[in-house]
Amino acid sequence: MLAALDHLLIPVSDLPRAVDFYSRVLGLDVRYRDAGRVDLLLDGLALRLLDPAQATDLQAATPTPGSQALCLRSLLPLDEVRRHLDALGIPLEQGPVSGLGAAGPIEALYLRDPEGNLLEICRPAN
Repeated sequence: MLAALDHLLIPVSDLPRAVDFYSRVLGLDVRYRDAGRVDLLLDGLALRLLDPAQATDLQAATPTPGSQALCLRSLLPLDEVRRHLDALGIPLEQGPVSGLGAAGPIEALYLRDPEGNLLEICRPAN
């Protein structure tokens, strides 16, 4: 019945700060939709940053900035991701650590975006 995830709403309190983080730190492409919504493009999926104060369409009953936990697959080896984050002064919560992703065993780094959302950046375990 379902084919894929199309977009995921991420409530944010500071849209420009969130756009800067996801584009500069994580390298996602940005598509501005309107004053309260920005899409971050990721392989056919849009991470839609949403300012709950400016939203006019349907949204979650209680959109709360900082309430998300997302796991994102990396194209780069995790040691390169870590060096990039270190160069930008982005602290890690943990990692690398072993875990289980959608397709099997993974290695992952954990960090937080400016809103406090937990981001897991993973690669398949060797």
